[in-house]
This record gives sequence, structure tokens and C-alpha cells, in this order.
Amino acid sequence: MIIGVPKEIKTHENRVAIQPGGVMQLIRNGHEVFIQKNAGLGSGFSNEQYEEAGATILDDVEEVWSRAEMIMKVKEPIKEEYPRMREGQIIFTYFHFAAEEALTKAVVDSKCIAIAYETVEKSDRSLPLLIPMSEVAGRMAAQEGAVYLEKPKGGLGKLMGGIPGVPPAKVLVLGGGVVGVNAAKVAAGMGADTTIMDINMPRLRYLDDVMDKNVKTMFSSEANIRRMLPEVDLIIGAVLKPGAKAPHLISREMLKEMRPGTVLVDVAIDQGGCFETSKPTTHKDPVYFVDDILHYCVANMPGAVPYTSTMGLTNVTLPYAVQLANKGWKQALKDDRELLQGLNIANGTIVYKDVAEAFDMEWEKVDAVLN
Repeated sequence: MIIGVPKEIKTHENRVAIQPGGVMQLIRNGHEVFIQKNAGLGSGFSNEQYEEAGATILDDVEEVWSRAEMIMKVKEPIKEEYPRMREGQIIFTYFHFAAEEALTKAVVDSKCIAIAYETVEKSDRSLPLLIPMSEVAGRMAAQEGAVYLEKPKGGLGKLMGGIPGVPPAKVLVLGGGVVGVNAAKVAAGMGADTTIMDINMPRLRYLDDVMDKNVKTMFSSEANIRRMLPEVDLIIGAVLKPGAKAPHLISREMLKEMRPGTVLVDVAIDQGGCFETSKPTTHKDPVYFVDDILHYCVANMPGAVPYTSTMGLTNVTLPYAVQLANKGWKQALKDDRELLQGLNIANGTIVYKDVAEAFDMEWEKVDAVLN
């Protein structure tokens, strides 16, 4: 199979879909790999490193897309990439369809095969291709939150860990999954008074056992959230409903209960955001204010640490990419139930229910496109 890896063009997105070691493994399996010139530079990988691994470097992005039977990316295709998608071509990337109707319709119209990293799912309900980026985003959420708590940045002017005689900042993490746990670990490690909320009581019991002593657990409800709003300094939104739009846990009306300069970091922004007032931002222009509350809603947080992110992403995506290349998408999906969960759209048909329901569109069961 011919695999193409274009350069990411989303604002301040420096990751690349595969590192040179991954290319080497695909080549050893008998496949061709085309890398767009300089695609890996942002992550610290040179054109020469890819060539040494066996890839062919192409100057023209149009040629990468037109020659490739499978495109590997990091972020979802954006508007200028829509015309490059074609019927029968596999596109393996993060899509987050439920947050973007225009993308969903463009992929349906293209009749390509859209396999989404974020919905590949193991039997234990874990999301193996989302986990490393969730780990990065969760840890970054606490870091960025700490920065924006500084007064010159618009925050309350609080140090996360406080100092002797002065209490630490109070941090509320909404969601006890991978993002939430990593955010709470870093916030607590900085010395913050941290509370993590979730609706899953067994999960809360587990977290209560394993987290640092300065991390408290609390059942997530509107009443409990409202009770904490007047006193928290930083809120990290870490809610995930795989493949679907994130629920709004904090409404605009609830912002009035917070102090001016409170910081909101919405890691769920790829799924539409878990705060009603959230809208996607970029690393170039990461924050804005609503009712004097600072919002940080960067949609590709791991793109700020591209070496770490690219290495972590390749570690988990490569085995699935090899399956797709070795067997073709239909056989690979039939043989691997985990990978099957990643198929969202194929040949113009939506086969992932939550995506269709987000926009009131029609969908079919996956068997309709596999036969």
C-alpha cells in the first residue's frame, strides 16, 4: 500500500503523524511511504531521517494526497484539504466529527474511508489512540492553568502551590478519566488544593485510594459544581463522551458565581467543549474573556510539545496502521474489533451513530459498508 503523510497545516500544529522509526516498520512490511517535505521538522525529524528510514520525500502536498491509498494525519482535515480527499482513500487521523458539521459533510461527500483515532476502542472501553494525547493535554492543562493564574496574564494572581503561611490555589477538575487524572496529578504536584469530580462512583473510589492526599474526590452534579464555583481559582474541563459532543457542565449564567480572573481550561474543546461559553482557540491566540472569566480553549494542546506528542502517538497508532496497510481496510476491520470502532464514515455512509445524531443525519450499521 502507498501511505502518504502530509504536513499539518492547522495553526501552530507541529506534530507529524509518524516518526522515522514508524516509517521503517511500514517499509519492512512491503509498503511505500511518501512524506511531504519538512512535515517532520516541527517535531524534530529531518527529511534526511525519513529518507534513511526508506521514505520518499515529495515537495508537493497535492502529489502526496493524490498518490496515497492511505493518508496518515494528526489533526482533522481543514477546509483547504477537503478537495484532496477522494473516494476509497483511507484517512487515518483524529476527526472529532461531532464537533464539526462541515467536516462531516465534506467527508461524506468525498466517499473516503474515515477511521478516527479517537473512537478506536478496546473491550474494556479504553481508547488506546486517545490516551497518549489525553495524557499530554491533561498535564498541559494544569501547566497552562498555572501560567494564566498569573495577574499579568489576566488571572487571579495566585501561585498554584502557595507559600508557607499563604494557602495554595484551588483547582477543580471535571472528569476522572485520563485527562482529568493527569491534570489532577500535575496540579497536586505543584501543591494546589485539588478536587476531581466524576459521575462514576467506582472510579471515584479508585481515585480516592491512589491519588495524592491533596486531591479530594467529589460526585459531579450541578449542585456540587455550583457550590465550588465561588471559591475555585482554576477549573479544568476533562469530560469525554467518545465520538459525541461533550456535555455543557458550566453554563454562561454560572460564570456570575465565579470571581473575575478565574481561569477555565477546556480540554474537551475538540468535542465541542464542556463549558457553554467555550470556543476553539489556537496557540497563537489562546485565551479570551467572557464576563471577566478567562477561557483557555486551544483545540490542539499537544501540538505545543510536538516531539513528545509525535513519539507518543506513533507508539500507539503504528500497529493499527500496519494492519490497515497489510490487509486493506475491510479485512483489517473485520479481524480487529478495536479498529472497527474507529470507522466513522465509509463510501459516503455514516456508520457511527453519535456522529449522525449530532447533526440529525442518517446512518447505517457498519455491516452495510463491510460486505
